[in-house]
Amino acid sequence: MRCRILVLGWITLLVFPIPAFLLLHIQEGMDFFDFISLKTFQIIPIGFGLQLGFVYGLFAYLMMSAPFFDKVPNRVEHTVQSMNLKWYDGIFLSVCAGIGEELLFRVGIQYYLGWLPTAIIFVAIHGYLNPWNWRFSIYGILLLPFIFLLSVGIYTFGIWFAISAHFMYDAVLFSILINKKVKHVE
Repeated sequence: MRCRILVLGWITLLVFPIPAFLLLHIQEGMDFFDFISLKTFQIIPIGFGLQLGFVYGLFAYLMMSAPFFDKVPNRVEHTVQSMNLKWYDGIFLSVCAGIGEELLFRVGIQYYLGWLPTAIIFVAIHGYLNPWNWRFSIYGILLLPFIFLLSVGIYTFGIWFAISAHFMYDAVLFSILINKKVKHVE
C-alpha cells in the first residue's frame, strides 16, 4: 500500500500539471516558466501560505477529532494510518499535492472556470462534498473557506502562496496522523 501511495504522489507531482500547461501553452502561448510562476516565487507570500496552511491544518485536525465526526465511515485518520507511512513520506506527499494539484487547479482550471467553481470542484473531487454522507460533507464545507483563500490569494500573492499553504496543510495533517499512529503502536 505504501509503495502505491508514493507512486501516486509522483504522478500527482509530475503528471497533474501537464494538461493545464499544455492547454495554456497551446491556447494562450504561455511558456513553462510563466506557468510555474518563478517571478512570484518570493519569501513573504510563501511565508503567508505556510502560516495559513499551518493554522488551517490544525483547525482541520481539531474538527476531524470532534465527536460529531466519529460516525463518519472511512475516516481520514484511518486511511492515513492504514498506509503505513513514515513522517518523510507525509512530507513528500505534501510537496507532491501542493505543487501538482495547485498547478492543475489554480493555474490551469481556475484560469478558465474562475476561482469559485474551481474551489468547489477541488473539494468535491477530494470526496469531501458527498451527498450520501452528510457528516463528511460538513467537513468539506469547513474546508471550503481554506480553498477559497487559496483560490483568491493567488491573485494577490501568486501561485507559490497557494502551493505553500496546501503543502503545509497536508504536512500538518500527515505529521499529526502519522505520529498518532506511531504513539498507538508503542
